[in-house]
Amino acid sequence: MGEIVVIANQKGGVGKTTTSINLAYALACLNQEVLLIDFDPQGNAGSGLGVTVEEGGKSVYHFLTKTATFEQVVRQTSNELLDVIPACKNLAGAEVELVNVRGRENMLKDVLEPLRNMYKYIIIDCPPSLGLLTLNAMMAADSVITPVQCEYYAMEGLAHFISTVAKIKQFLHPKLKMDGGVLTMFDSRMNLSKQVFGEVSRFFGDQVYKTPIPRNIRLAEAPSFGQSIFDYDPACRGANAYIQLAIEFLARRGADVQDYQSFQMTGERAVNYDFGG
Repeated sequence: MGEIVVIANQKGGVGKTTTSINLAYALACLNQEVLLIDFDPQGNAGSGLGVTVEEGGKSVYHFLTKTATFEQVVRQTSNELLDVIPACKNLAGAEVELVNVRGRENMLKDVLEPLRNMYKYIIIDCPPSLGLLTLNAMMAADSVITPVQCEYYAMEGLAHFISTVAKIKQFLHPKLKMDGGVLTMFDSRMNLSKQVFGEVSRFFGDQVYKTPIPRNIRLAEAPSFGQSIFDYDPACRGANAYIQLAIEFLARRGADVQDYQSFQMTGERAVNYDFGG
């Protein structure tokens, strides 16, 4: 059974979508079958992989409301092991439309359950809010990863978000696991980045991922070309950071990652890594 992982933080601008795209792509490069779901009405996770929904096209909104099948909404990316379900502007009205629907918080869970046998990991990119869409994602998920920008105010929002996840776990979804935090936009030259890393490490303990994502111009540029960092510049620091994050992600789930450690993104574009199996 595949694992459903939510990438969420109610604060915007923390690298949530960048992490969703590039962690999903990195896992695919490491020979994992991955589905990325763009659950943010802004649709940046889909467009960041070169996938957009044309006027009248089907999206995750139609899949959520059962007005389209999985086959009608899923799109393949430049990596054959990574599929994506894009979002469209209709998703913005879903919270209002579903407010009186019975079992509205479990709608995404209902449509995703049959997909667990198709993918090793299903990654959901959430909107920067704690509304019904994010709640749906949490109810469908097995675990939550929270990107945290290396700045002072990020800590305040993080504490509020963790409290919300704890309440969902207590009252609605006892099996939901807080996987941990990922430090983004990390600049080793700045004392503030080091201080935030230390604070987040104390907050999460062993849950904080040891691989920080550096502040990297190539990561910022890639979405404007509709590409993951692995298509745009696979040899840059950002690409290698996400590969190392993916390796750490797999190690936490019991994978034997000894052969992964020497893997580096080089060449003109990313390809699936052959582990010799």
